Amino acid sequence: MNQNFPIYTTANECQDCYKCVRHCHCKAIRIVNARAAVIPELCVSCGECVKVCPAEAKKIRSDLSRAQYLIQSGARVYASVAPSYVGYFKGISIGKLAGALKRLGFAGVSETAIGAQLVSAQTAELLDDAKPGVYLSSACPAAVDFIRKYYPQWTESILPVVSPVMAHCKLLRKTFGNDIKTIFIGPCAAKKNEADRNPDELNLAITFAALESWLKSAGVTWASVAEEPLVPSPAEEGRLYSIEGGMNDTLRDPKMDSRLIAVSGLPNISRMIEKVDLEALKKNGTKMFIEMLACDGGCVNGPVMERGSSRVDVLLETASHAPHRSSLGREVPVDIRQYVYPDHLKQPEPDEAAIQQALEKIGKFSAEDELNCGGCGYNSCREFARAMLDGKAETSMCLSYLRKISQKTSNALIKYIPVAVVITDQNLQVLECNRHFAELCGEDTLLAYDSCGNLNGAYLSSMIEFTDLFESVLANGGEIEKFNQVCGNRILNISVFAITPGQAVGAVIQDVTQNELKREQIAERAKEVIRKNVMTVQKIARYLGEHMADTEILLKEVAGSYAEPKDKENTPK
Repeated sequence: MNQNFPIYTTANECQDCYKCVRHCHCKAIRIVNARAAVIPELCVSCGECVKVCPAEAKKIRSDLSRAQYLIQSGARVYASVAPSYVGYFKGISIGKLAGALKRLGFAGVSETAIGAQLVSAQTAELLDDAKPGVYLSSACPAAVDFIRKYYPQWTESILPVVSPVMAHCKLLRKTFGNDIKTIFIGPCAAKKNEADRNPDELNLAITFAALESWLKSAGVTWASVAEEPLVPSPAEEGRLYSIEGGMNDTLRDPKMDSRLIAVSGLPNISRMIEKVDLEALKKNGTKMFIEMLACDGGCVNGPVMERGSSRVDVLLETASHAPHRSSLGREVPVDIRQYVYPDHLKQPEPDEAAIQQALEKIGKFSAEDELNCGGCGYNSCREFARAMLDGKAETSMCLSYLRKISQKTSNALIKYIPVAVVITDQNLQVLECNRHFAELCGEDTLLAYDSCGNLNGAYLSSMIEFTDLFESVLANGGEIEKFNQVCGNRILNISVFAITPGQAVGAVIQDVTQNELKREQIAERAKEVIRKNVMTVQKIARYLGEHMADTEILLKEVAGSYAEPKDKENTPK
């Protein structure tokens, strides 16, 4: 996986649940061998996949070691702290946070909200001079990239102003010198893209989670640090930027002749953009400004924030740190103008024939087969087919297709296995069985099976005698094996096992009657052969015994006949 991009996947932790695909509005996820990988050229680093991943396989690039190295290098490093710190470090003042950062070696701590105030002031000037039409905010880098990539025709509507963090870095360098280093600290993954693209102004971007880890490893506790002043001064209304509508609150003024609308979350941005009739607004002389935030609810609900950080208490706490005043008339001491250019994605549209072929690979041969269930993560089967053609999806992602394949495989195994198989529910009603089971149960059951094609719903007690084995497994789980069980005039080998404890049970039953009869016949024949062999041996032994006795007598007689003349010669005269 590409760990150079701000968001990546730890492959061995990915559980192929496809939840990231379902929640990625850009569908910037590629599935390879059932593992989800981020597609950098399609991704806008909103971090939604990081928030929803149940296995925490989606990661945000840390950059912590780089930040520590920058501090250790002896450079003057200034921290730009996002206003959403209120939702992450609950109960910790910005002064305390500044004190902790100074303990880590930062030369100074400042609020990104100061840059936000400059952005609002510049935005107000541009809107004041603008003609009727629709204008989009440039504050959220993920939202800006989303427009550039997926609505490039709207890119020219983005006001030519840098983001708050970039405006803040420009101000810090103007104030403390161009040789300083800057590190953004916040809840955002997209800020890392800004740092990667503008390393001369924003050196690094780390998350609140990374900072928390840094403080812990350095042994810095909140109780051990004192409040430190902020440089060049504390922020004011810019602190509202972290919540939906916060930027618009800094623009509200009786002099403002633009309608201000706030939209958060990429799906909502899409709906807003697609429904706006630009030409109609121009004809009506309407000037509309849309504040865009990629995270639903604002930065307080960024990818590293606690889920639900945009709840009312956090919003109220954030608002309490910011005076409700307009940024109109604020001085902008640095040049923070920057035009945004479209990023045209090359995504050729496949022809209908190719889409149909892809659909057929997942068993979709007609419109009725296209369930559009969304289990794969895509909104429709056709969208999924296009993803397969783009190399972003695999056939195994289609749950209905997998279910059909699994069912066909299961049915084939049950059907063709050369023994009786039956599966029942907790009431011992048949859910599935094969013909061999019907044969085992008798002619009437076999006739019913052949007529209906199954025995589904039939009670097991009406067909076999040993339902107690099934009841025992249902009650206790596990498996029961019985070999050479005599059931009527048959001998059975029975194996009953739990499929779903307390809910479903299965059994494999083999009629071994013929095998046992053959075994008995073979045993009897063997006994007969052995008996005959023993008799033969005994006869041989008897014959050998008799023969040995006769031989002994004969030899003695022969020996005697030879001995008599010699004895006569030795007899005294």
